[in-house]
Amino acid sequence: MFGIVRPCTHRLSEGLRTEWMAHLCGLCLALRADHGQFARIVTNYDGLIVSVLTEAQTGAMPAGRRTAGPCPLRAMRTAPVAMGEGARLAAAVSLVLASAKVRDHVADRDGLLARRPVAAAARRVAAGWDRAGARTGAALGFDTALLVDAVDRQTGIETLAGPGTPLLTVTEPTETATAAAFAHTAVLAGKPQNAAPLAEAGRLFGRLAHLLDAVEDREADAASGAWNPLTVTGTSLTEARRLCDDALHGVRLALREVEFTDGTLVHVLLAHELRRSVDRAFGTSSCSHQGLEVPEGSFGPPPGNPYGPTPGSPYGPTPGNPYGPTPGGPAAPPPPRPPRDRRGLIAGCLVWAGLACTCQMCCGSYEDPWSRERREAPCQSCGDCCEACNCCGQCGEGCCCCGDSCGCDC
Repeated sequence: MFGIVRPCTHRLSEGLRTEWMAHLCGLCLALRADHGQFARIVTNYDGLIVSVLTEAQTGAMPAGRRTAGPCPLRAMRTAPVAMGEGARLAAAVSLVLASAKVRDHVADRDGLLARRPVAAAARRVAAGWDRAGARTGAALGFDTALLVDAVDRQTGIETLAGPGTPLLTVTEPTETATAAAFAHTAVLAGKPQNAAPLAEAGRLFGRLAHLLDAVEDREADAASGAWNPLTVTGTSLTEARRLCDDALHGVRLALREVEFTDGTLVHVLLAHELRRSVDRAFGTSSCSHQGLEVPEGSFGPPPGNPYGPTPGSPYGPTPGNPYGPTPGGPAAPPPPRPPRDRRGLIAGCLVWAGLACTCQMCCGSYEDPWSRERREAPCQSCGDCCEACNCCGQCGEGCCCCGDSCGCDC
């Protein structure tokens, strides 16, 4: 799994978490349905944004969901998944961009791809993904040649780049590709008036994706001698951060011009999670679940927050709690646990492997692979995933405004 927008499930409400997983699983299943099992390896967090944008403009409808069967990556549980043109467009875009990523690694001779037989096989796979993405795109009225052309131009631009080359010259092909994908969601949704602002949001999202990838790989590329836009153009991290902050602001401004039926998840992903992605790449965020001391009032729960501690007893039972100790009497015993069907050894091991591969065991809620008991992940390696930010619930967007320094109109 790759992508720059990787929200921790601790930050999403139950409804948004279900919706986000529906689009992620919908992308995966659309890849399988149209292009076979192997194509599912290109499932990525950023590709599902195309599906989210499409549904946000049309509104969620019963026809846009189906119940998928048990999957090891969902702890062998069924789940509602997104289906339709948005998921298929996301699949086509993911295939073409994954093909570009493979060719880029081949050009850089990364790892095993430095060997000619492996590189030749990787090129054939990438070419197959290009053709598959083009077929699906054509069925949806989307010309993936725009993406392929942008990828091909990227190689030439990188060859000519050097000290003093504007960094935005290097990011232009990525910006063009993502702008086309974002804009076509307006066509699928039947809202052509949204195409221009979505193209602008997509252009800036592509800039962020390119810059953040360069920032995260900067040290590794320097050690291996691989091509990195920041190093080659002589761009400092300070300048890269400025460009990222400008792009973040531009994405928010562009989204304000889009007519959404329900833009809550879009707002969370592209206004707040995108900001956290930038903070994560530049190392300017921290996780409040890791024992860090937070100054009082900095990120604390707002007044009236139902999840905050009750006045006078921050760790004690809430008033009326039937399982808390009775005043003047002995503590009441906890209620008996309902019986659960345990999985066998082999089935439990398969579920454990799926949970481990999707990071649910380190960041999220999950069922124990064998006992099926509900577990909470320790979240010790998620970076900024568990900041004490709670939704204000006072605006239509339901935005998290306590730790992001933005009002509910953002």
